[in-house]
Amino acid sequence: MPFLLFLILPDGTRSSDCPEDCSCSTPDSILCFQRRSSTIPKGVPPSTKSLYLFANGIEGLTTEDFDSLENLEMLDLSQNKLTELTDRVFEPLTSLRNLDLSSNQITDISEECFQGMALLERLYLYSNHIETIHPAAFNGLDHLLELKLQGNQLTSLPALSMPRLLLLDLRFNVFPTLGPSDLHTPNLESLKLGGVGLISLNKELISSLKNLHELDISGNLLQSFPSALKETHGLIHLSLAGNPMGPLKVQDMENLGELQELDISSLSLQGLPEEFPQLLPHLRKLIVAENPFNCLCNLAWFPRWLRAQSITLEKTEETRCHFPLINAGKVLERLEHRDFGCPTTTTVTTSTVKTTTTLPVPVTTFRSTTRAILVPRASDNPTIKEDPPLPPVPASPSSSSMDPGEEQHFCPPHTCLNGGTCRLDQHGQVVCTCPHGTSGMYCEVQNHHLPSPPEADIPRATVSVDAPDISSHQATTTSILLDLHRYIEMRPYIRGIRLTYRNLSGPDRRPIQLSLPASFPEYILRGLQPNSTYRVCASPLGAPSGADSVCTEAHTVAESVSNRRQQIDDQRLTTVLVPAVAILLLLVLIAIAVGVVCYLRRKKAKGHLDLECEPSQLELDGVKAGMDNGALPQKQPQLMIPEPAVQNDNLEYEELLLQDHCTSNNNMTSHKPSYF
Repeated sequence: MPFLLFLILPDGTRSSDCPEDCSCSTPDSILCFQRRSSTIPKGVPPSTKSLYLFANGIEGLTTEDFDSLENLEMLDLSQNKLTELTDRVFEPLTSLRNLDLSSNQITDISEECFQGMALLERLYLYSNHIETIHPAAFNGLDHLLELKLQGNQLTSLPALSMPRLLLLDLRFNVFPTLGPSDLHTPNLESLKLGGVGLISLNKELISSLKNLHELDISGNLLQSFPSALKETHGLIHLSLAGNPMGPLKVQDMENLGELQELDISSLSLQGLPEEFPQLLPHLRKLIVAENPFNCLCNLAWFPRWLRAQSITLEKTEETRCHFPLINAGKVLERLEHRDFGCPTTTTVTTSTVKTTTTLPVPVTTFRSTTRAILVPRASDNPTIKEDPPLPPVPASPSSSSMDPGEEQHFCPPHTCLNGGTCRLDQHGQVVCTCPHGTSGMYCEVQNHHLPSPPEADIPRATVSVDAPDISSHQATTTSILLDLHRYIEMRPYIRGIRLTYRNLSGPDRRPIQLSLPASFPEYILRGLQPNSTYRVCASPLGAPSGADSVCTEAHTVAESVSNRRQQIDDQRLTTVLVPAVAILLLLVLIAIAVGVVCYLRRKKAKGHLDLECEPSQLELDGVKAGMDNGALPQKQPQLMIPEPAVQNDNLEYEELLLQDHCTSNNNMTSHKPSYF
């Protein structure tokens, strides 16, 4: 199914205005699925806003096919047999916002294919046979938000100047290099360059994309980790899969702390840096499939980290061990700590030192694998007062307070970070007790501005709450990711979803509707306002308004101070440069005008004007007009005002002045043309 497959129930109500072999479940939406016709259906009502004609066998389009459809906002022509697009064929569709031409047989895009579509926001041309695109083919598409060109045969890309573009998909074409001159898209959020044959990632190109959150450079020829990514901030999704770049280094990932999704599959990795938990504290989804992992003790932290941080490991069955032989072929995520062959822990037998006091207090022993109780030494005075408790210190053989014969297991040194205390549980697995202000499996996460710790740990009951049918994640300044998994699972009978969202924080609260297929469990709302609250509602496509509607609210991230400062600096720079350039141009024009005046006066004084030049046609026309009026008017006193001619960059006025002198030297009375 194509991306813009918006299903309308096939049992929709037919009306007299509905075209033949089509379904019209709502007055403004028409679905013609597998109509088996080479032309556009006739009789589409002018009030139609959405027209779905995918998989109809359409072979050609004409301008007449879209006459009187100026209200159309969505046109789906995917999976047809189109081989070319006539110039200005979509010009009558002045309100069109979404155009899907994917999965056809189009070979080239001419200069005027998309002329007259000033409001177009989404243009899908993927899975065609496009080889060339005219450099001016996308001129005038200033409102475009999404452009998908993946799966074609492009070897060059016209310079894209699209100030509002948020998503650009160029996968599976051939672009060995891309530079900053190819993309003038300052607000781009998602750039997909998978499988285009990249041999390097241009640092200037990436640094010019200040709003970039998603980058796919998988399946290319990158020999090493791109240096451009070492200085990139703000990435949330990154795919490096299928590049021959070798093992990852800690310094490669130092500036990628905001990543939430990472794909490093098929990189021939044998292990992962143990600093991964510290480098990627916000990671939620990870793909490391098809790597020959050595499942040794230095990788034993990996499965426990996934479980402790609730990280989703995709392609689990394809993430297996390669070495040693005892673990070869086993799923990495399912291994236990003992399966990694870590050295046996040291076993020490200690005894508890007991003291008596004047009060008949029963003696209590404590396990001190995580905390040690300082025990006073025996002295000559058998009666001593009990000392106040001292701060806990790491466990050691000399500070143990276990019962005689009880065994204590000790961790490898430097296992827990940030002052955490290490112990081994009854299964021999490492457990860290973290001090206040830190968290994580190894106390690697430092939490700032936390409330003071409670005096005693009180067990709390865990209450499971049903997840909402729709939810939002990964909000940026201009986009929100919607999770529709549960909504679709709870309604297996629907084949489409109507999304309605509105801005609750701005003056314009009009709802905006989108239609999605039921095969899309996630969708990214783009083109939103920063620091705004949006109300998003989902309902089955084709159902009455408000029926089975589920809503949620999401908030976009505020703009960073650096972006605002940059905008202010740009405005100040523009305010200074524009007047300076204008003054400079004015001085140049004045200098040219003075030079022309001096030149003409010098010519007149020396009498070197050409006496044999003939009057121009305009002067003859003026003379004829004077004769027709009965009398020739006297020539005006010589007034040379070259400024208008110079300001208009037109030299005809200077030529008229010279010709005027020629006619006067021949004793012919001249008449200025009437347009003077």
